[in-house]
Amino acid sequence: MSSSKFWKGVIIGAVAGGVISLFDRTTRSSVMESCQKAAGKVTHYVKHPQEAVEYVKESTGKIRSTIEGVGEEVSFIAEKIEELREITPQVVDVVMDTKEAFVDSEGER
Repeated sequence: MSSSKFWKGVIIGAVAGGVISLFDRTTRSSVMESCQKAAGKVTHYVKHPQEAVEYVKESTGKIRSTIEGVGEEVSFIAEKIEELREITPQVVDVVMDTKEAFVDSEGER
């Protein structure tokens, strides 16, 4: 119940904020320009639906290639992390051996 009150409050607050912001003349002008541009684009795509289809296909292709690229990068990073996991114990062993060698050499002096 409280969740629905929360979202109602958010929506009412957003609407109230939008209405109050329209008291400013420059804001009203900007909103009118944006609405006119949007209406123009909608009208254009209604008259030329094939362009809308091509735009959606192009956007989908870009999104798909981006997702594939991210997937490849994640795989590369996962491989490097696995290599680090394998190498880390070896590096620790080398460091410990080096430390022991220095400690032994200091003890011989």
